[in-house]
Amino acid sequence: MILFIFEGDEREPRLYRTMERLYFPKKNDNIICSFGNNIYDLYKELMEYDGDGDVVSVMRERLATRGDSTLNGIRSSDISEIFLFFDYDFQNSHLSLEVINQRLEVMLALFADETENGKLYINYPMIESIRYTKELPDTDYVNYAVSREQCKDFKRLARDFSAYTSLDHILFKDGVTPTKEKYIKVKDNWQYLKQMNVSKANQLINGVNTMPKDKSAINQLAIFRRQISLFVKPNKRVAILNSFPIFIYEYMK
Repeated sequence: MILFIFEGDEREPRLYRTMERLYFPKKNDNIICSFGNNIYDLYKELMEYDGDGDVVSVMRERLATRGDSTLNGIRSSDISEIFLFFDYDFQNSHLSLEVINQRLEVMLALFADETENGKLYINYPMIESIRYTKELPDTDYVNYAVSREQCKDFKRLARDFSAYTSLDHILFKDGVTPTKEKYIKVKDNWQYLKQMNVSKANQLINGVNTMPKDKSAINQLAIFRRQISLFVKPNKRVAILNSFPIFIYEYMK
């Protein structure tokens, strides 16, 4: 049983359902749920549990208060793998940039293995980075970055910048069986996004804008540290990067 925990309850689950159709077996017992707030609030809640990393218990109690029974009766021992998807959100005005970075480093170190506490994936600056491209494949993607100030309006920026008026180029409609042509087009676009985001992560970490020879060449903590040293600290910018294509690359055999 695999547990997927998303920050939001709309866009991320929709993207996941398309990924599930493309990459996961038709019969699976995956569970998806939404935290409903940012990674820094999750950090705060975990610290109230003495930071033991039992995210299943935290989520079960949080969902129960909303009348959501998704995790009722589910224990940590029932889950084989846990994946968490959250945004960097460094435009957060309630925390200093130093606190944001300190908390995220702790979380990435804590959630570094899907078979233990869970594995955390971070979107830079947020989930809308998935649409911040020109027509796919976008060879300029490696160069895209955004300032902390611009992130306050990043959803609009991504919408206006995109070559696509919606996410239909990477989404299947719920409850609708796609045509063969639609299926192939969506899968091709996800392959492009995987190539672009993984290569950009490799550029951040290893200085080479190509697919790594080995999956161990990139990881979420290394990506974060390079974002900090190359973009955030020098000029309060962040390289645009989406975690979903990187997850596909790392998870698929």
